[in-house]
Amino acid sequence: MHSTVVIHRAPWLFSMAGPALADGAVAVHDNRIVGTGRFSDLQGRIPGAVIVDHPDCVLMPGLVNAHIHLELSHLAHLAQQRKSQSFVDWLTTMLAERERLGAVGQAVEKAARTVLQGQFDAGVIALADIGNTPLARTLTEQFPGILFPFLEYLGLGRRSLVPALKKLARQEDGIACTAHAPYSTHPELIRALKKRSDNLGNMFPIHVAEPASETSLLSNDGGELADFLRRRGFYENIFQGAGIDITGSVRYLHSLGVLDAKTICVHGVHVSRDEIRLLQQAGAKVCLCPGSNRFLQVGRAPVTEYLAQGILPALGTDSAASNPELSIWREMRCVAEDHPTAPPMTILRMATIGGAQALALEAGYGTLETGKSASLLAVSIPGSMKKQQDVAEHLVHRGYESRKAWITNGSGEQ
Repeated sequence: MHSTVVIHRAPWLFSMAGPALADGAVAVHDNRIVGTGRFSDLQGRIPGAVIVDHPDCVLMPGLVNAHIHLELSHLAHLAQQRKSQSFVDWLTTMLAERERLGAVGQAVEKAARTVLQGQFDAGVIALADIGNTPLARTLTEQFPGILFPFLEYLGLGRRSLVPALKKLARQEDGIACTAHAPYSTHPELIRALKKRSDNLGNMFPIHVAEPASETSLLSNDGGELADFLRRRGFYENIFQGAGIDITGSVRYLHSLGVLDAKTICVHGVHVSRDEIRLLQQAGAKVCLCPGSNRFLQVGRAPVTEYLAQGILPALGTDSAASNPELSIWREMRCVAEDHPTAPPMTILRMATIGGAQALALEAGYGTLETGKSASLLAVSIPGSMKKQQDVAEHLVHRGYESRKAWITNGSGEQ
C-alpha cells in the first residue's frame, strides 16, 4: 500500500461486523475500506500510511433510515401537538391538513430538503422514502448518501382496481412502486405491485400491522379502520377470498404470496409469534418505527420475539407528521426504553446493518469491513469511558446529543 492510504484511529471501533475494539482503526483508500482492526496491528500491516486521530470518538458505520415520508415534512406541526388522538383521528387530521396546505409546491419541497439534510448531518447514509408524488425522486441526486424513492399505490375498492392496474402498467421501469398497507390496497393490486417489484429486482416495503384495528378490519370487517373507510366511501368487503388467511396481517400477506426476502414489513406492531415465524421462514425484513408508534399510541412491536426468531429489524423514523423527532438515534433510545433487555450493541446493529440488509445495501454499507464504502462516522463520547458496554449504552441512550462527523479520506468533517 502506498502513502495515500489513510488510517483513521479512535478510542473505539464499532464495526458492527465483529467485536468492538479499543484503540481501533480503519484504513481507507480511494473511498474504500482496505483494512480494520486494532491500530497497532493495522499500522504494522500498512507502513507509511497517513494517520488521522479522532480523540474521544467511536468509529462506526453510517446509520440507515429504512422508512421515511419526506413529502409529509411540511406537516411537522401535527406531531408537535400534545393532543391525544386515535390512529384514525390522526389519519383524518393528517389528510385534511395535507389537502389544506397542499401535497406539492415550494413549501413542501423546502421542508423535505431540510429534513433530508438533517438526516445526513445526524449520520444517516441511506434512506427509503415512501411517497405519492415525485418529490423524493428530484432529491436523490442531491443527497450525499443513498435515497431510495418508492411510489406508493392505494386503492381498496374494486372500482379503483382496474384504473390502478392500468396506471401501474404504464409506469416507467425506473420508478420503484409499492403498496401502502393491507387496509388500504386491494389484494390484487398488492399482488401486481409485488410481481412488478420482483421483475425489476426492487425491494417491496409495505405498512403492516401498525394499528390493532387493521387485524379487526381483515378478520371481521370491524374496528375503527373499517368505520373510517366506510365514512369515506372506500370500504368494500374484499378480504374474504379462497385461500386468503385473514387472521393476521402477516398471514394475509403470506397467503397472497407476497412475503419473501425482498418484502419489508414496516411497523410490525401487532404480529403474533406464529406470524414472526412466517417472517423468519420467508426471509422477510422488518422495519420498526417506535417513535411514531409512541406518538400514535398503536402499541410496541415485539422486539424480543423478533430477535429470538433470528430477525434483526431495521429502524425507521416514519414521517414528521407522526413523529416529533426524526432521528434514528432517538429510535434507538425508544427501543432501549421500551425493551430494556435488548442489548445495546444489538440496537446499534438495527440502526446500521439491520437497515442495510433491509434495503439490500449490505454489500457496501452497514458494517466497516474491507471492500465496503468508507462512509464512516466519528461519534463523540465522554473521554472517561473505558468499557465497551458503557460506550454502547451511551450511543443508544445519549447518541442524539453527540457530535457526528463524516470522515473523508484525510479527515473528519462536521
